[in-house]
Amino acid sequence: MANRKRLFLLDAYALIFRGYYAFIKNPRINSKGLDTSAILGFTNSLLDVIKREKPDYLAVCFDKGGSVDRVEVFPEYKANRLETPEAIKIAVPYIEKILEAMKIPVIVKEGYEADDIIGTLAKKAEQTGLDTYMVTPDKDYAQLVSEHIFMFRPPRMGNGYEKWGIEEVKAKFEIERPEQVIDFLGMMGDSVDNIPGLPGVGEKTAKKFLAAYGSMEGLFEHTHELKGKMKEKVEANKELGLLSKKLATIMLDVPVELEEDKLIFEQPDIQKTIEIFDDLEFRRMADNFKKTFAVSNGESQTENSPKSSTKTNPQQFDLFATPGSGSAQSNDNESINGYKTIDNTNHLYQVINTPLSRKLLLSKLLQQTSVCFDTETTGLKALEVELIGIAFSWEVGKGYYLVLPENQEEVQEIINEFIPFFENEKIEKIGHNIKYDIKVLSNYNIVVKGNLFDTMIAHYLINPDMRHNMDVLAETYLNYQPVSITELIGKKGKNQLSMRDVALDRQSEYAVEDADITYQLKEHFTKELESGNVTKLFKDVETPMVSVLTAMEIEGINLNTDFLKSLSGDLSTDIKELEQRIYEQAGEEFNIASPKQLGPILFEKLKLVDKPKKTKTGQYSTAEDVLSYLANDHQIVADILLYRQYKKLQSTYVDALPTEVNPKTGRVHTVYAQAVAATGRLSSNNPNLQNIPIRTKRGQEIRKAFVPKNSDYVLLAADYSQIELRIIAALSEEETMIEAFKNGEDIHASTASKVFKVSIDEVTREQRSNAKTVNFGIIYGVSAFGLSNQTSLDRKEAKALIEAYYETYPKLRNFISKQVDFARENGYVETVLNRRRYLKDINSRNAIVRGAAERNAVNAPIQGSAADIIKLAMINIHNRFNKENFKSKMLLQVHDELVFDAHKDELEIIKPIIKEEMENAFKLSVPLDVEMGIGQNWLEAH
Repeated sequence: MANRKRLFLLDAYALIFRGYYAFIKNPRINSKGLDTSAILGFTNSLLDVIKREKPDYLAVCFDKGGSVDRVEVFPEYKANRLETPEAIKIAVPYIEKILEAMKIPVIVKEGYEADDIIGTLAKKAEQTGLDTYMVTPDKDYAQLVSEHIFMFRPPRMGNGYEKWGIEEVKAKFEIERPEQVIDFLGMMGDSVDNIPGLPGVGEKTAKKFLAAYGSMEGLFEHTHELKGKMKEKVEANKELGLLSKKLATIMLDVPVELEEDKLIFEQPDIQKTIEIFDDLEFRRMADNFKKTFAVSNGESQTENSPKSSTKTNPQQFDLFATPGSGSAQSNDNESINGYKTIDNTNHLYQVINTPLSRKLLLSKLLQQTSVCFDTETTGLKALEVELIGIAFSWEVGKGYYLVLPENQEEVQEIINEFIPFFENEKIEKIGHNIKYDIKVLSNYNIVVKGNLFDTMIAHYLINPDMRHNMDVLAETYLNYQPVSITELIGKKGKNQLSMRDVALDRQSEYAVEDADITYQLKEHFTKELESGNVTKLFKDVETPMVSVLTAMEIEGINLNTDFLKSLSGDLSTDIKELEQRIYEQAGEEFNIASPKQLGPILFEKLKLVDKPKKTKTGQYSTAEDVLSYLANDHQIVADILLYRQYKKLQSTYVDALPTEVNPKTGRVHTVYAQAVAATGRLSSNNPNLQNIPIRTKRGQEIRKAFVPKNSDYVLLAADYSQIELRIIAALSEEETMIEAFKNGEDIHASTASKVFKVSIDEVTREQRSNAKTVNFGIIYGVSAFGLSNQTSLDRKEAKALIEAYYETYPKLRNFISKQVDFARENGYVETVLNRRRYLKDINSRNAIVRGAAERNAVNAPIQGSAADIIKLAMINIHNRFNKENFKSKMLLQVHDELVFDAHKDELEIIKPIIKEEMENAFKLSVPLDVEMGIGQNWLEAH
């Protein structure tokens, strides 16, 4: 039948778990501290299916109480599974509410699993003339596939949905019919579900058996054809094999009915669904939902239906009007999604585009004590863009848009008129990511003075794990949905407009709204900073850092591009030589960069390991952690890792760095992000100068490309020596370690001496190396397994070393325990400057999730305190350099290191200043120690 209607059945928990683990490295936390990863992942999958496939019938199937029948025949079934993470337990009620609001039926049967319910319904649907699509990532469902039953596997790694019909299943499992998937699973077993399988039979052997004998039963009828240990194992485990097949078989007789009329997909309750999304702070999803169901102004519409909107008259000019008097306004209603918007909120946004209006605006600006400003520009690279306009606001619902012409000389003249405002030290300047705006103004020789208030950084201190973009904050804290930039200029790509192309009325509305909302957020966050006990951190550290980083980014650093071209050539030669060596060892040529081709070479042809690890897609894993384990014993693997390293060095750094040179300055200007790492560390991008590898000779050579400004300068690098170990010694009050630092001892040799019970002079290089690994590993919660992988020690020796370490430093163990206890009681830990790291999973019942939080409870205060201290040092150095009006400039911060362009005439003056300010930035019971170097390039200086 050509026009069979389609039923989509979703495996709820499979999609929920998939959603949760997809975000495991970067969980989605809302402003209430709720982990919404699982809800977001599941609902994204649901909306994606609806949007792509427009199903005729739709239902979501849940497990309840596990499989009674399977546990009855095999009590260990799924017994090895960890307890469900709290975030998933919390997610389910929300998901059920979303499904109810969307009028999507939920099918659940006590004592049965979702796959059994879906299997039963799919077979019934097949009989009634429906095509069924089973939406799940679980490959076990492949056994159900037939002419009218399909698997619909959600996207992963950027790929689209996979639709598995009969042919796809046959190809995937190398079988003749889908039912053989049951035999395949029974033979292999399943560690996730604790299905035992046949001992010694993996994927490859299972496929071989099925090709030869067709089924599990067929295999047992022909065991006389098997040889050696395999014959013994298969014959001895016949019952186990048949039991495994039974456990792997999806049941088709669950007592559920296929009630087609109840499964018809219908229009959801729009208002109710959006209310739930708003409560969860799912802004993009709410937009996606509205687009999916063509919602605008409270009604279903087609995409071409006109939208009503209210605009400000761009020629209107009344600097003394109050909001609402003759301005764009309407009843102060909320939109269909519950947010206030520019279309339903009273506001007065005025365009400033004449000499008189500019004069009046400046007069009003100079009467204020606090003003928010926001620049509109031609692009994102602050030091390369041109100004289009500047928005100002200092009163809720009111603001002004200074329009600037295309002619840059005219722009300079107009901007100069506003120098009295920007350089007025008595007027506080507010912005969202204000560093960008200050850098843009620097292109026009404008220096922004006075106190700063950056709402992005304020929120970063209030809630480090949440996103900090202005739209999200407006919706979360002000219940206001700003105009999206994509509404004005479109999505990224060749058809995206410039802000200059946008009509003036829309441009001014958008720009002034940003300034108005940012001003309102400032008022809100001032109180939040106080209640979170981070006002001092904000005022004394993070806000002064804005000026420090702005100066560093404007200064930039000189790059020797000719050297990089030469280095790229050398790397190309190295890469070709490695290719040839790898081909010789492999006995054939292949694409080294392709895991699909590399895996079979290493694990089938060369048979480097007996049971190679595989990915979820069934490919051999050639990930770095897998290959690193084999590199010591197999030269080909060591060469492959080196090949990858050189390719990455060449593409990511050597060839890419010259493209980052600013055409105006001829220098590289990295951008530092203050509001990214929850620990307080800065991150660097465009280009990222913090990740340049330094452990290999070729990696180190990249630093040679960074050179002084000119022949009057040298590069100076100042590096904290073992600052994290010094901090942990001080915070734990571990006297033995403190004394070692005070006496200027080599801390790793000192530790080795005490742990291995030898004099410090007798410590071997290997003992020192092992002690160093433990010293740094303790901060990150190293285990015996982890230590054995990083050293030549076996697991037993590693465990003994860790125990000896804690016996040597008992207060360290006590400190770690106290940190975890504090986190359990308070939900957060703090640095020396009271920077908080919130740990929502610290009391999780899931051991893996809880363990990660416990490790963060220890290392966040250490890493965060190191970040705090170097920031204090940078602020003090910046202020001293400015006060003395030095030609020397601070250029880079890379973890515990600062890099300077040092004028040769000032060298002997600034060296003691840098050392003094770094070593005295914060007083600990352990002295801070700074090592300094000077050179004609960064590598020499380091």
